[in-house]
Amino acid sequence: MKKILLPLAVAIVSFATAQNKMTPELLWKLGRVAGLGITKDKQYVVFAVNQPDIQGNTSSSKYYKIPISGGKAVELDDAVDSILANSKISPDGKYILTTDEVQVNKVHSADLYPDLPKANVYVYESLNYRHWDTWEDGKFGHVFFAPLVNGKPGDAKDIMPNEPYDCPLKPSGGGEDFIWSPDSKHILYVCKKKFGTDYTVSTNTDLYEYDLTTGTTKDLTEANKGYDISPAYNSKGVLAWLQMKHDGYESDKQDLIVSDGTRTINLTKSRDNIHVEGFKWGEDNKTIYFIAPINGTIQLFSVNYPGKSSVLPFVKQLTKGDFDITGIVGQKGDTLVVTRTDMNHATELYTVTLDNGTTRQLTHVNDGIYKNVGQCKVVRKYVTTTDEKKMLVWVIFPPDFDSTKKYPTLLYCQGGPQVALTQFYSYRWNMQLIASQGYIVVAPCRRGMPGFGTKWNEEVSRDWGGQVIQDYLSAIDAVSKEKYVDINRRGCVGASFGGYSAYALEGVHQGRFKTFIAHDGIFDFKSMYGTTDEMFFENWEKGGNYWDKNNAVAQRSFSQSPSNLVDKWNTPILIIQGGKDYRVPIGQAQEAFQAAQLKGIKSKFLYLPDENHWVLSPQNAMVWQREFFKWLDETMPVAGK
Repeated sequence: MKKILLPLAVAIVSFATAQNKMTPELLWKLGRVAGLGITKDKQYVVFAVNQPDIQGNTSSSKYYKIPISGGKAVELDDAVDSILANSKISPDGKYILTTDEVQVNKVHSADLYPDLPKANVYVYESLNYRHWDTWEDGKFGHVFFAPLVNGKPGDAKDIMPNEPYDCPLKPSGGGEDFIWSPDSKHILYVCKKKFGTDYTVSTNTDLYEYDLTTGTTKDLTEANKGYDISPAYNSKGVLAWLQMKHDGYESDKQDLIVSDGTRTINLTKSRDNIHVEGFKWGEDNKTIYFIAPINGTIQLFSVNYPGKSSVLPFVKQLTKGDFDITGIVGQKGDTLVVTRTDMNHATELYTVTLDNGTTRQLTHVNDGIYKNVGQCKVVRKYVTTTDEKKMLVWVIFPPDFDSTKKYPTLLYCQGGPQVALTQFYSYRWNMQLIASQGYIVVAPCRRGMPGFGTKWNEEVSRDWGGQVIQDYLSAIDAVSKEKYVDINRRGCVGASFGGYSAYALEGVHQGRFKTFIAHDGIFDFKSMYGTTDEMFFENWEKGGNYWDKNNAVAQRSFSQSPSNLVDKWNTPILIIQGGKDYRVPIGQAQEAFQAAQLKGIKSKFLYLPDENHWVLSPQNAMVWQREFFKWLDETMPVAGK
């Protein structure tokens, strides 16, 4: 089938004058900015800067405030509650919310058999015996409230006594999972009130309302069978939250819902390409600001809450540009404070003028490093796929790119599978860092990514080895037609679903690539199904289990396992795996490495025993980066190195 290629907009010979290149060491010197909120007097933004320490293998945070209008940042002590409203203190000032781990079940031998103190045995009777990076120990996160007496908490009361359910949600939930109602009479908390095997096969998370007067709990979202998360009230008591409809589908379209207790409205239902990632009520109690992926970026939007009127919700995009708005910090009048990144810059605070969407950089934490580092040109390319769809492909060039030369080129495969590939800035898969070592990076927004419509997002599920793999090949083939791509030095890299993609492409690439790197990738679908933690993901993505021979969809899905294509493997591969990754367990990497070694393929196994699905330790991250580029130097080196 003929592919129509739109030309890459590269009209200049060189993108940048000679400057220092981004290195792993420089990357880990960057301060990591997080917006904490706007001060009570609405004059300042409070933010934290986390600073990694490679030598100490730790990190530390400092706190600052900066005028919303711009100016110098002033360092604060750790007690920021004096200038920021503490959301865990009830609006009437009488109570405070806390969380703690509570022993509910007995699973360890010390609890079951106290007469055997030297035993170290766990006894499980259901699934969810381990989750993310932790083995189940019978303890659960519970919400407590306590009266405040002279500013200090009194005796705390558990609102979920003896219940084996977690709040905050594990593994990544936080303070947003438990909040006060504006009248201080109720505590709203997010919870999946399922346990064991039932927990692993469901995404049915609900919003529960605890009544302080009666001590009773009510399920506010019982009718919805998918995710209900991130509740937030406006000052009038109207509740907003994020919702997915289908139980078991963690990447369903995520909508913004509001309810005044009698009427519930889906504010983003009409926008098929909107998947809301976060939101904040406006000061007027009628506008909600939210962020969502759109066409390869994450942008800021607004939507009106119509109340009891018949006015239809209207979604408006406020910002535009090749950058990501990654969070909403707060509002002062016609100004919103947000966090923003792009592929050349880590997170900083920006202001957005609401009437015209213009952005202005507020913090400059990392300017001292960036002013001496060459910037990478990031270009949009649109490729026609094998099924005649237009696909956005990001192409990232070295800072000193010269279009008269030829460059080694890497296909970057995004994880997820349904995670948007936008203008993100990662401390591991960093496009600026990779390109700065002399590589062109090809990053396709292939099937399965939000921001291009629900159908595009859904087309990866139950067909991992189908069109999405062709999308990858379409992307690398299209960019390879450019004269500056060295077709004899092309590689493929990725993690999670991207790691799976590397394993899958190893078996079908037909000589396109000289090397592969797969981190925490899925190699064998059957063993993955038998050892991963969250079964709702596997059931949805595969369409069922592997032993149901009458389920044609599931049988096709399992037949697409990369392990079934090992007979065609013939290309060097670096395999990376975290020892505490229970989402994609270690056996996946072991099986892939063993197959490569037994086939006589040049291969290496990089094992990080203390890491989960991420790489969080500074020194482990440095080893990761050094081995990553060492492998590329060995298998498809940059000219002149």
